[in-house]
Amino acid sequence: MTEIAIYQTPAGEVEVRLDRETVWLRLEQMAELFGRDRTVVGRHVRNVFADGELERESNVQNLHIASSDKPVGLFSLDVIISVGYRVKSPEGVRFRQWATALLKQHLTRGYTVDRRRFEANARELETALELIRRAAHSDHLALDAGRGLIDLVSRYTRTFLWLQRYDEGLLSEPHGHPGGSLPSLQQARAQIATLKNDLQRRGDASELFAQERGDGLAAILGNLEQTVFGEAAYPDVESKAAHLLYFVVKNHPFADGNKRSAALLFVDFLHRNDRLIDATGQTVINDVGLAALTLLVAESDPKDKDILIRLIMHMIGTAPTLAEQA
Repeated sequence: MTEIAIYQTPAGEVEVRLDRETVWLRLEQMAELFGRDRTVVGRHVRNVFADGELERESNVQNLHIASSDKPVGLFSLDVIISVGYRVKSPEGVRFRQWATALLKQHLTRGYTVDRRRFEANARELETALELIRRAAHSDHLALDAGRGLIDLVSRYTRTFLWLQRYDEGLLSEPHGHPGGSLPSLQQARAQIATLKNDLQRRGDASELFAQERGDGLAAILGNLEQTVFGEAAYPDVESKAAHLLYFVVKNHPFADGNKRSAALLFVDFLHRNDRLIDATGQTVINDVGLAALTLLVAESDPKDKDILIRLIMHMIGTAPTLAEQA
């Protein structure tokens, strides 16, 4: 991020740009700083690169400014120091001391901010792991579901390593896939009715299964489609999928079968948006892992909602799909 600092010379003020962990001046600013003619300073700059003292690519950047119809070259602190030595300017020594102190202050401040963010995000990561530990010790967790939870954590190991890069922020929302087509209320009802029929044939569901309580299901689907100031409240596939699973499990839109209905709608949503199968042809989340994830949501504390949502988004958003691989 570019910042501007002011350096006071005997002749007046010089605006100094801070960017890419160094400071930058234009040719005319260097001429003003050193009290030399612009052509003299320009010759010394050319010699710095011609003599191989510095590389041009990393020490020059071109910038479009309002007062010029073509890009203006800016030169790094290393170039400024080299020119200062060549023109034997006392002001060059003072500028080097000022710039070094400024950069130290700037980098220390940046480190402090990053460190504070790292510690806050590390607490979120710890909370997410605690959610998994609690679910793993649940009396309701069957052996297969326990293996699924282990599989889920294994799949997520790579994401944990990415998240530990504090400069990106632990458990921050991943880069998502914009959009996401939700089923209509009629389509969702039809999917759940099919599931109910299959379960009832096997004797695994009663007549209460998937009976809607008021307009709960319609409200959830409508909520996921809502906008805020003209922008989608849930702008990508991962966000919609995670919230769909969470809302159906936690808001209990059905008299019975909320977890199974939530899992079905979650998988159906991923499938209709080409996010269910990864580039290797494997499902992003298998049956046992899906059951474990649904249970994890069901047993989570509402105060941990945001952390759990991010967790789900990372789980389904890291693997490239067949379409993306192609």
